[in-house]
Amino acid sequence: MKRNFFKKALFTITFVSILLSPATSYASEVSYMEQNLQMPVKSNSVDNWPVGPAVNCYSAVLMDADTGVILYEKNAHETMYPASTTKLMTSLLAMEKDGANLNDMVEFSYDAVMSIPRDASNMGIDPGEKMTLEECLYGILVVSANEVANAVAEYVSGDIDSFVKLMNERAKELGCTDTHFNNAHGYTDPNHYTSAYDLALMARAFFKNELLSKICRTPTYHWYATEYQPDDFILGSTNYFFRGTKSCDGLVGSKTGYTDESRNTLVSCAERNGMKLICVVMKEETPYQYDDTNLLFDYGFSNFEKVRVYDYETKFIVTDESFFHSDSDVFGDSRPIFTMDNSSMVILPKTLTFNDLNSTLSIDNESDSDKVATVTYDYKGVYLGKADIFFSKSAETEFAFDKSNASDLEEQKKPTYIYINNIIYVVLGIFGAISLFTLIKRLFRNVHFAERRKASRRWHKRKRHVPGPSYKAYKKEVRSGRPRKKKKRSSSYIDI
Repeated sequence: MKRNFFKKALFTITFVSILLSPATSYASEVSYMEQNLQMPVKSNSVDNWPVGPAVNCYSAVLMDADTGVILYEKNAHETMYPASTTKLMTSLLAMEKDGANLNDMVEFSYDAVMSIPRDASNMGIDPGEKMTLEECLYGILVVSANEVANAVAEYVSGDIDSFVKLMNERAKELGCTDTHFNNAHGYTDPNHYTSAYDLALMARAFFKNELLSKICRTPTYHWYATEYQPDDFILGSTNYFFRGTKSCDGLVGSKTGYTDESRNTLVSCAERNGMKLICVVMKEETPYQYDDTNLLFDYGFSNFEKVRVYDYETKFIVTDESFFHSDSDVFGDSRPIFTMDNSSMVILPKTLTFNDLNSTLSIDNESDSDKVATVTYDYKGVYLGKADIFFSKSAETEFAFDKSNASDLEEQKKPTYIYINNIIYVVLGIFGAISLFTLIKRLFRNVHFAERRKASRRWHKRKRHVPGPSYKAYKKEVRSGRPRKKKKRSSSYIDI
């Protein structure tokens, strides 16, 4: 009787616990997401900045891929586990390896295969087998296979430890300050962490590579049997964007990551209307990582635009405007001494105008290039882009320019222009003044010497009828002011 009672009690407790555990798990998950929704969004604290949406993830960043401008950030520098999004860096280093070829054979060592935990994602490759580097990249980015990431690490650096060192060095080069890698695949490790901001920096470099972007948006891939790998199989991505469960307009590529400790992490890139954005969401619950990614992409593409600095800048541009513009210049070429890179862009919130931005000029005394200075744009401390100023190619052959004297550019706090037509006006004014002076001088001389001219004409008239001294002597007498003594006419002279 007692035995039956205990059996029934044990069964009841077990049954109730089974019923309640999902509810408890779900309740804790809902509570966790509610807490995340209440977390402050740092970018929303900037005055006149477009208000960003509340998202369910713990950490998020929305970045412009070309300029690195942050459009949205929430706990952007909190260090977290990246999970399999680590493989973005692994694949990038494989493509950046000197002499790397997609047809290179990558061999799977015993350590590469057997060192991964049993519950880690893999594609069942055995030690001693080989695949091409291209097939490995599909294995890393489509299937997220950990043993493939290890094999590629050994292919790049010879061993995994050396490759991890290379990963950390490359992260620093990209500007990462919250990152430390300890493996090539992203399996949870206390010394393996990053932040949403650093992941976005890595994704910027990753998505500049067209092949990696193509692989990273591939839903499935077919591996054919070869003499080095005997199996023929097709494997697919677990990414909802590629399985048809979720959609994303203009998606360039996307990489998932998951462990029990990291929860869901998603790094994605999308391009619309000439803008290319990168979205990172970390510590999220499925399927909200996809919803939040779409929400942030829609926010970014709707509230920001990319503008060319050259079309708006007036403070640091030397111009040749008006009717002596380059296409109608009477001199044939009137280029300025300094030119601004006309491909430079800034990201402008639609709530602001270009004149609302602050600009800072920094002199470049170290670069060996033609760059003289850089103008950096921000709004209330938020970086929005930059533009380089160069020494004009046409002026280099005529002027010896020393960058150490470039500090004069810092004094250009007010609009500074060089108008060639103004120079012409000055020249014409000087020419007119000289002409007027010459005319007045001639008039004065005409009035002053009028009597002399009259006397000269009278002498010549008389000379034709009356013999007398030369005109030179007559002119001398006239200038002296004394009358000439008249000579008696000869008897042969007949007065008519």
